[in-house]
Amino acid sequence: MGNNILLFLSVSLFLTFMLVINGCSETEEEDKNYMYTVTRIDQPIEINAEWNKEPWNNIPSIRLDNHIREEPEPRPEVHVKVSYDDEALYVIFHVQDQYVRCVVEEYFGPVWTDSCVEFFFTPNTDLSEGYFNLETNCIGTALFAFQKERGVGRVDIPESTFKKVKLAHSIPSVVEPEITEPVTWTIEYRLPVEILTKYSDVTQPASGVEWRANFYKIADKTSHPHYLSWALIEHPEPHFHLPEYFGTIVFE
Repeated sequence: MGNNILLFLSVSLFLTFMLVINGCSETEEEDKNYMYTVTRIDQPIEINAEWNKEPWNNIPSIRLDNHIREEPEPRPEVHVKVSYDDEALYVIFHVQDQYVRCVVEEYFGPVWTDSCVEFFFTPNTDLSEGYFNLETNCIGTALFAFQKERGVGRVDIPESTFKKVKLAHSIPSVVEPEITEPVTWTIEYRLPVEILTKYSDVTQPASGVEWRANFYKIADKTSHPHYLSWALIEHPEPHFHLPEYFGTIVFE
């Protein structure tokens, strides 16, 4: 009888242990599925690069927790929020930064070499169709393109079209020499969905619609370069043009 009880307890403990292990594995797997809910808004947001205002105060943010190569030191603290209405997406980046440099002023210049934030997205769930990359340095200079993959089938979106994007930035002008002290800066823009339809099939934002996306922070030619992302990129070298690592944004 005693041996049977011991056997029963041993089997029970083993099964419990396996359930815990499996549960942990499932949780870890779920944590890798980067997903963000895009809040629907009733009124357009005033685009002025102010982070602390309505309706942003009530909208959850994404934090850029992942990095390529070694952990940057100091590490910028970057949050992003996204919302939408019937006509546009609204995006705001809030960056607590240091060693900020920004010299690119021409549209479609190499903004990624400056202190820069980026929004890459496929306006549906079919990654094979390509993706948009909207890159903005901290003084509001932008680069906007659509491509099938990096450098393949790329279409540079003209500046005349990009002017339909209303954009605001908290740092007013060129930063040179580099700001070595801590500094906080914000980029905010309104991106009309109609702009996208000329270059890609677009699933119109509505409740339950999913797009694929990732968000980045880069500062390639500063004294402290770094490469941050929202969704994890498993690549040994800095490389953001990898849509297979995009997370999912779901419209509320």
